Amino acid sequence: MARRRHASRADRIGLRAAMADRLLPFVVAAMSFLAALALAGSIAAGTLATHWLSGAQGLMTIEVGSPSAPAIAGNTSRADAVLRQMKAMPGFSDARRLSDAELSDVLKPWLGSAASGNNLPIALPAVIVVHAETGSVDAATLAKTLDKTAPGTLVDSGSRWAGRIAELTDSIRASAAAVLVIVALVAASVVAVAVRAGLAQRREAIEIIHGLGALDSDIANQFAGRAMRLAGLGGLIGGLAAPPVLAWVGHLAAGLMIAPSSATGAHSPIMALPPVLVATPLIFTIAAAVIGWIAAQVTVRGWLRQLT
Repeated sequence: MARRRHASRADRIGLRAAMADRLLPFVVAAMSFLAALALAGSIAAGTLATHWLSGAQGLMTIEVGSPSAPAIAGNTSRADAVLRQMKAMPGFSDARRLSDAELSDVLKPWLGSAASGNNLPIALPAVIVVHAETGSVDAATLAKTLDKTAPGTLVDSGSRWAGRIAELTDSIRASAAAVLVIVALVAASVVAVAVRAGLAQRREAIEIIHGLGALDSDIANQFAGRAMRLAGLGGLIGGLAAPPVLAWVGHLAAGLMIAPSSATGAHSPIMALPPVLVATPLIFTIAAAVIGWIAAQVTVRGWLRQLT
């Protein structure tokens, strides 16, 4: 009996019947799930960009045409002469020539089975990769130096690709931020529509208690509390649904990481996610509840001003 009296006092204007607990949590859960995917995309883009840039910024690729032909000076081939020069040149390290098997693996997406068996159907230049240790190295200057040993040698710097990867990452993060803002606005709109429906259904009761002197804040708090609980429930459902899906997608995309850490594989796929994504149930529950509270307060107070 005491519990029933407490419930009646907490729901003095019949909001449980006016604001149903089915549609609003479902829509907010869907919005929370989409927001989690957008947040995961932004984090994944940043992680992959950091991983790729760590190896691409100092990496330089040198292509030596007609690698078996004799070099200008010495009794060695053009490829061996350039490789020896790069190993002796200060400011560079880990200079090595890619094997035919490595070149076949690189070309396999384009040549298919023709690139297998180390028997390439076309003559390819020798490819030498080297890491620049001293900041940014001018590829054009290096190409001129190597051209004296093997004319026609091409040099490509990883910094150019690093800049493009950074720009792509920034655009993905900006898109994710825009998606989060849109999702928040849609969730607020859904809450506002649900609150307005509740106001329309309980209009007579609200007009009576408002005419008897009930404060706008008391009426708004009744709707805001109900909207906050329903929106928070939706945020919790969407947040709980996101980590398993993100763990599965992360498992499929693990091949993008050239050398995944052994520590990551020792844990479950969900625990391998970044802490922010693991905490999505709590984060989106709080965020959805706050959005529900604010949207309900603004909607009810604006509606009550029209009564005066």
